[in-house]
Amino acid sequence: MDIAILTFEGFNELDSFIASGILNRMKPEGWNVQITCPTETVTSMNGVTIQAQQPLEFANTADVVLVGSGMLTRDIAKDPAILNRLNLNPETQLIGAQCSGTLLLAAMDLLGSVPACTDLTTKPWVQEAGVNVLDQAFYAEGNLATAGGCLASQYLATWVIAKRADSEAAKAAIHYVAPVGEKEATVERCLSAVEAYL
Repeated sequence: MDIAILTFEGFNELDSFIASGILNRMKPEGWNVQITCPTETVTSMNGVTIQAQQPLEFANTADVVLVGSGMLTRDIAKDPAILNRLNLNPETQLIGAQCSGTLLLAAMDLLGSVPACTDLTTKPWVQEAGVNVLDQAFYAEGNLATAGGCLASQYLATWVIAKRADSEAAKAAIHYVAPVGEKEATVERCLSAVEAYL
């Protein structure tokens, strides 16, 4: 299973790296999680430069696509040179977005009438795009999911594993990364956030 984590210039490290770390717990099951970028390297909002594992077009054939956020997302949402490289299909792919990544889903007309979650900064921009923004951390409908808040990346990862494997695999992955002394509570919180949408 191929998973593309879309990571753009100015990206938020928490979005891309937390999702990647949790989803890579499924590597023994053949999951192939790739940081996917429009250029060979991208630099985060905090100055961390990384090498793309895959070009942007990898997302078009991936089984799962997660769209991270960043400080340049509003510009990317208006950049046809980037958006035209993407051809995502929620009929055949699981597609999730976090924070300002939700704005990119709106810009690509993927949300339709589906309500969405995003961060508080991005909320007015997503609303301007005609999307009903929910005051919650996670929401999914069919193969589309959105999350709001940097640490909500754990909910997107939980949703992907539960949808593409099962809830037990999701519990095991979250249990592994959860803080000691809070493992059961963290697993319960993550599963409770997504179980209504599985």
